[in-house]
Amino acid sequence: MDDLRDILAELEPDLGPLAGEPEVLSGGITNHNLKARLGDADYVLRICGKDTEVLSIDRETEVTATRAAHAAGVAPEVVRWLPDHGCLVTAFIPGSPMRPEELRDPEALAQVAAALRAIHGGPPLDRRFPTFTLVEEYTATVRERGGEPPAAELALARDLSARIGAALGAHPLVPCHNDLLTANFIHDGTRVRIVDWEYAGMNDRFFDLGNLSVNNGLGEDDDARLLEAYLERPPTDGERASLRLMRLMSDVREAMWGVVQDVVSELDFDYGAYAAEHFSRLRESAADPRLEDWIRAASP
Repeated sequence: MDDLRDILAELEPDLGPLAGEPEVLSGGITNHNLKARLGDADYVLRICGKDTEVLSIDRETEVTATRAAHAAGVAPEVVRWLPDHGCLVTAFIPGSPMRPEELRDPEALAQVAAALRAIHGGPPLDRRFPTFTLVEEYTATVRERGGEPPAAELALARDLSARIGAALGAHPLVPCHNDLLTANFIHDGTRVRIVDWEYAGMNDRFFDLGNLSVNNGLGEDDDARLLEAYLERPPTDGERASLRLMRLMSDVREAMWGVVQDVVSELDFDYGAYAAEHFSRLRESAADPRLEDWIRAASP
């Protein structure tokens, strides 16, 4: 974080002098995230990690998406964007990251569903998230860096991407967050906010719903409540199937993300273990005997 002094030098004239030492925020495994008090307010400084563009991250889109989500009332305010330093400054939201069991509460699920509906109804973004081509893009990056994805897992990820892409590829694209991990939900005591919009892009709304579901341990009854709250009506069989299939695509993404980060990132994190964990969950989910039924139900 050699740029921190220069970043603060740019921020202090407008926001006020630094009070105390910046605090490292836990949970980030792509960027360096700091909480800093400047003047009389607290801010989050996200200093972008190395080579994050190979992870389907576009920083200008992140800024645009965060601003749109803030306008919709579900994200922190963008205070400054310093592209020369790769630093996004947002208002700090008091509160704690929600735990999976808190997100599974029906009231919390209803709030999250309303937040996602607002996001998905927002202005279009300039880039598309590569849900069904991500495996090939990430594999090319890994091989360029001298690595190789595990063969059996890569074959499974490719097969699922092709088959699920054929079933869902005609769905309309909407602005999506695409990274709905538990740590990205903050409850400020009144409502749920969503942070970390770096993977934002146009995508199938069911990717956000499936990503939320699998990353937060939602059961099928929880999924039914989530869909009904999001759609504001009972879901169809095809909609239920679409969510189940996007749970699989979420794990394809997470597993392949770990493979890429293992050859790219300089952060102290075991990305290989992260990839192995998600490949394991992917194999288990893909073995569900209802997979073919879901593909048929979701197909046009």
